[in-house]
Order: sequence, then C-alpha cells, then structure tokens
Amino acid sequence: MRHLPLNSELFVENRAKLAKLLPPNSLAIVHANDVLPTNADGSLKICPNTDLFYLSGVEQEESILLIYPDAFEPKHREVLFLREPTELLQIWEGKKLTQEAATEASGITTVKWLKDFPQVFRDCMLGADQVFLNRNEHRRAAAVVQTRDDRFLLQCQEQFPLHTYRRLAPLLHQLRAVKSGHEVDLIREAVRITKGGFERLLKFVQPGVTEHQVEAELAHEFISNRGGFAYTPIVASGKNACGLHYIDNDQVCQDGDMLLLDVGSNYANYNADMTRTIPVNGKFTPRQRDVYNAVLRVMRASIEGAVVGKLHRDWQHEAQVMINEELVGLGLLTKEEVAKHTRDQPACKKYFMHGLGHPLGLDVHDVAPVDAPFAPGWVLTVEPGIYLPDEGFAVRLENDILVTENGPVDLMADIPVEADEIEELMAAGK
Repeated sequence: MRHLPLNSELFVENRAKLAKLLPPNSLAIVHANDVLPTNADGSLKICPNTDLFYLSGVEQEESILLIYPDAFEPKHREVLFLREPTELLQIWEGKKLTQEAATEASGITTVKWLKDFPQVFRDCMLGADQVFLNRNEHRRAAAVVQTRDDRFLLQCQEQFPLHTYRRLAPLLHQLRAVKSGHEVDLIREAVRITKGGFERLLKFVQPGVTEHQVEAELAHEFISNRGGFAYTPIVASGKNACGLHYIDNDQVCQDGDMLLLDVGSNYANYNADMTRTIPVNGKFTPRQRDVYNAVLRVMRASIEGAVVGKLHRDWQHEAQVMINEELVGLGLLTKEEVAKHTRDQPACKKYFMHGLGHPLGLDVHDVAPVDAPFAPGWVLTVEPGIYLPDEGFAVRLENDILVTENGPVDLMADIPVEADEIEELMAAGK
C-alpha cells in the first residue's frame, strides 16, 4: 500500500449504500482476488479486488467480507475475515493486518480470522432468506480463469442447495458508477500524478530516445508520488500508434514521428486514464497539426456533450458524425461516403474504430449499468482518435471528466493539450 491511509468513512458509506439496496434478510459475500502464479515458485503481486476494496478498504489476500444487515446477532451484520498474522507468516511475507488495523481502515468493528469463517457463515446462512454472491460481470471480461468468488459459489450451492442465490454484481455496478466526493478526490490525485508524468516527458522526449526510456520516466514520476501505472502503458511512436493496444514499447523515437502516449497513474486503487500525442522533435508538421486539431475539436465537443441523461451509444454516434466531417476536411472521406453513414456502418470506421470513452474509477474500464444514461457522479474518459497507417502516424487525445447536474467538469483541464502549448513546453524543456 503505497498510498496514504484513507478515511474509513468512505467505506462505511459504501456499505451503507449497499445495505439499502439489499432486500430484507439478505446476506452478501465478497472475496479477495487470488494471488496468481507465474513460473516455478513465483507469483504476481496481488491485484486488490475492487469490489472488496470499495466496501472495506482492504487490499490483503484471502480476505472475505460478510454483510448481513438484518442479522439477529448484531456482530454478524458486518464481519471481515483475514489471514491471522502469525509470526511465521510475517517472517516470510511481511506485515499483515491486525484486527485493530483492519477496523481502523474499514470501519468494521467485527474482524475475525479466516478459521472462524465456516461457522459464522453457516450461522448466517441458516438465518438468511437469500444470498447475494459476487462474480466479475464486466461485459468485456475474459472470464476463462476460475476465481475465488467462482469457487465459493460452487461450494455454497453444494452445501446449501435449497437457498435462493442472487447476483451481487448488478447492485455494485449501480453503486460504483456514481462516485462520491471522496472518490472524485482520489481520482483527482491520480490525475495530478499523471500530469506530472506528462510534463516530465515534454522535457525528455527528443529524436533518439526509446519508447521504453519514456516509460521509465513515467514510472519514476508515478512511483515517486505514491502512485503506479493504472494499466500497461502504451508508448507508441510512428506507425506503432496505429495498433490500439501496442505495448512493446521497444522502438526508437525517430525525428519527424509522432509519439502517442496512452498512460495513467493510479492512486489508492483509483485510476486516471490520459492520452496525448506529441511530435518527437517538438514541432508538428502541417499535416500532423491538421489531424491533431481535428481530433482535439472532437474531444472538446464530446466533453461538452457528456451531459446528464445522455445514453452512451448516442454520445458515441455524435462523435462519429463529427469525425466524419473532420475526415472530409482532411481529404480522407468524401461527402458521398459520409452520406452512406449509419450507426451500424459508420463512415469513419476505417479511421476511428473504437469507442469514444468508458466509465473510470477503481477499474480503468470501470463497471456501470450498460443501459443507464449518464448521471451526476459518473466519471468518464473521452478519447477520440484518427489512425492513418498509410501516413505512418495516429492521433488520439483523452481526458477524464466528471458528469454533474451543471454540465461536465474536465478533470484534466490543466494538462497541456493545445498544439501550440505542446510545442512551447517541449522547446522550453530543451
């Protein structure tokens, strides 16, 4: 845990919100993620389960959260189960949460060791009318590996076959889509760290540096500020930028090329997600500047269009229509081709083939009801692009925004994005 301690009130409030959505006499269980193996006796660093963190603030492996608001026994209404920090465990793996520390972090007064879970769980199951179990229900999830939640679901159905089981994910998606003030502050801190990384790069990038050296500069800035990469960074020079998820980051940045940077820091498990495209030598060519400004106009208009009540699919279509017009102006589409545009077959698809943006929060592609209109408290990315492999470059720009009743708030408004500003800062850095 690199980040500073968080106020447990955030997690107390989140559990209270979930308790209000649960039907009477319902029990909910959330598990930590598995520690995944690599090779030999190696393992990956644990990636905290974002639902567990949202409800408890706990990032430790094997943890279990039980929520039973209507339990007859008051101490069973919220129970956190942890690995017992034995002397041997701490010799090999380092410091683990004590019960007192877990209460301070989560606001949960009843903290027990994992060995106590079977009996407490059985007692609660025999009193509950229905049970809400959790799974990863993100629509783009590659659900090919069985998780701790998956194994627990099978165990429950075997041990308690007559219970009624319900899906917890839809309730959590509804809650997590709307960020509280505490959460927005944490996202703002991730944005602040990201800004520092980008400004560092504007002084560093020049012909001859490698993509991985650029990545290393970001790592230094992010980690120095208690953050880390929110996702594997895309540092793509020249034609590499036309591969949407290019992450090799091993090529030399050449004079005259553009460098696409899709990077973001996280802080306290909350994420920023930014894309900038800059000229390696510090100066846009006329063609690069024309494409750049076209994308920038669409990004700014799309930010303004992210209003309360807007459906994501309509927002996406509005951006495609704008991109169509920009492509005509760039000589890439004809008016006749644009006239054939439909939602299913957008005229711009060859040059702009991905989504305009996505919810952002504890996950980079955060959870939210797919059919719900934008609501106050949603945080979204806005990331239009134009990809020109035949010309050897691409431009994508991305800011993070907060949807409010009074219109969208650009959380990255103070991160340089105007072409002139980019050139001036790169020149000053040299």
